[in-house]
Amino acid sequence: MTVGALLPNVILILAHAYLVKQRAAWGPIMGNSYQDWDRVYREYPLEMLPWELGRPREVLIRMIESGRVKPGRALDICCGAGTNTVYMTQKGFVVTGLDISAQAIKYAKQKAHEAGVKVKFIVGNALDFSFEDEEFDFVFDMGCFHHIHVKDREKFIEGLCRILKHDKGQCLLVCFSARNGPAWNHFTREQLIQLFSSRFKFLSVEHFGSVEGDGYTRFFYAVLMQRFQKPCAEVSK
Repeated sequence: MTVGALLPNVILILAHAYLVKQRAAWGPIMGNSYQDWDRVYREYPLEMLPWELGRPREVLIRMIESGRVKPGRALDICCGAGTNTVYMTQKGFVVTGLDISAQAIKYAKQKAHEAGVKVKFIVGNALDFSFEDEEFDFVFDMGCFHHIHVKDREKFIEGLCRILKHDKGQCLLVCFSARNGPAWNHFTREQLIQLFSSRFKFLSVEHFGSVEGDGYTRFFYAVLMQRFQKPCAEVSK
């Protein structure tokens, strides 16, 4: 193999190492501001972002194809470049894609245009949940919750509950597993139950490995949850 052929791989490895170093310097994940996500999307091409696979997540495909998640009004929270958002729209969902990065939303709009589908994309902070009560039948969270700072977790979970239809609204949460090693945002099954079980019924919990865009295998939990009927602000201990 020639040096020229190796060069793109070398660049990708170096870029990944830099991103890992930057994440370590960003505080819990990226400093005190969630706005750093926009800088990441502006400074790095999508192929250098490990979570941007360029294809829908297999766990989402399985849930939809099996009928466990049915078409309805859906929110793709922290949608990034919109790959999963476009997929759900093609499967009959009426989807809103939300991301804090204006650059990510720009990519997502272009992807929807190329696919010939109509999607509502919004630039905004996931913590704000600027939607009506019980607006959605389904929320897909691919890697959003595990980047929410510890101090903001309760606010996020309550907001997630509020925007889902009571007693039937579902959320598919995909987050880092503790099998990746100790970190503030790597979870055990027990931790996820403790965090969400007061507001959600757990329908299924899967643990799996995924080869991400940088070639590294990371481990995730995929939790399909259904909102309880009781008010979201009411937390049972």
